Amino acid sequence: MFIDKARITIKAGDGGNGAVSFHREKYVAAGGPDGGDGGRGGDIVFVVDDNMSTLVDFRYKRKFVAQNGQNGSGKRCSGKSGEDLVIKVPRGTLLKDPETGRIYADISSNEPVVVAKGGKGGAGNQHFATPTRQIPRFAKPGTPGESFELDLELKLLADVGLVGFPNVGKSTLISVVSAAKPKIANYHFTTLTPVLGVVKLSEGSSFVMADIPGLIEGASDGIGLGHDFLRHVDRCRLIVHVVDVSGVEGRNPIDDFKAINNELEKFSEELAQRPQIVVANKADMATEEQINEFKAFIEEQGYEFFTISAVTTMGTKELVQAIGAKLNTLPPIIEYEADPMLVNRVVEKDNRSFEITVEDGIYYVDAHFLEPILATADMEDYESLQYFQRVLRHSGIIDKLEEMGIEEGQTVDIAGFQFDFVH
Repeated sequence: MFIDKARITIKAGDGGNGAVSFHREKYVAAGGPDGGDGGRGGDIVFVVDDNMSTLVDFRYKRKFVAQNGQNGSGKRCSGKSGEDLVIKVPRGTLLKDPETGRIYADISSNEPVVVAKGGKGGAGNQHFATPTRQIPRFAKPGTPGESFELDLELKLLADVGLVGFPNVGKSTLISVVSAAKPKIANYHFTTLTPVLGVVKLSEGSSFVMADIPGLIEGASDGIGLGHDFLRHVDRCRLIVHVVDVSGVEGRNPIDDFKAINNELEKFSEELAQRPQIVVANKADMATEEQINEFKAFIEEQGYEFFTISAVTTMGTKELVQAIGAKLNTLPPIIEYEADPMLVNRVVEKDNRSFEITVEDGIYYVDAHFLEPILATADMEDYESLQYFQRVLRHSGIIDKLEEMGIEEGQTVDIAGFQFDFVH
């Protein structure tokens, strides 16, 4: 099954909490703080796997979560960092924001790409000791890892894209010039998935050719199969337009050529301007008059023209050499630029968001980022309480409460912990 689109949710690991701990030491008040730091949360990392050619695995598993960092402990022991979660995808997979369509990353090279970063570990209470604060009874919690949805979209990495109507001989051509073995039959839409083949020119010289499933008129509007696979032509450096010059199916080759180019232009004007070679296939079944008429039209349009018979291999070697020569003059395969602004937007939205509601005179604060702080702070300790108040002020919660008209002495509830508001 060929799947080239998928939506998943990724969650990097949360950082471990810092520890509140004291050791016993002579002449040191309360034994001295020795709480260790929390470990870093694991990252979400994407890598290329050339053994994969489809996104079908992501149809059944849609949520990916990296390991959390461990909490710190006594004796200044830091928590263990969480392991990174490595996600393998086919080469040429784009990672996109579902809302805006912006690109997080283009997984086309062999370099691993960190897409979601794990949270930082919290500092243990050993870091908060000062000459005037020798018994800090609080530590910092770990920060949450980045979490968001991703759209995965596979765009094949091929130097050459074969386009044309169904049953014009594209599958036969790629099977003849490469080791690819697509299913070949004499009926429409026999190719249901794009097929990649490596075409060898000489020792150490080759290029990748993709047989794009047959287009029909209206494909760019969603008719037929072609619309689903037009995106796979996006990266191709060169388009090889295969036309049945024999007209054995009752179609005119000139009309076919115009119709396919019209679909390419509707899908992408830039794609329609891509260098193109026109191949008149099934020449063994065509008359000389048919070939000459089509050749005159194509050359008038300014395209290179080749006559072949993929079944008998007539003209295929010359075509391959011409394609190789043309590729030497063209820029490399397109790689899409990532937009790092997306990650910053997601972090800001997820890490400090909160909501305040009022019921029966009690102000309920819903803020997930405060829950680990409550778990590590000692509200019986004055300095720990001061630290908690500073977090409320810096996060904007106190400003929001005042904006909502809270009065001194009214109750505030945060994750079940209630206290009286003091200006």
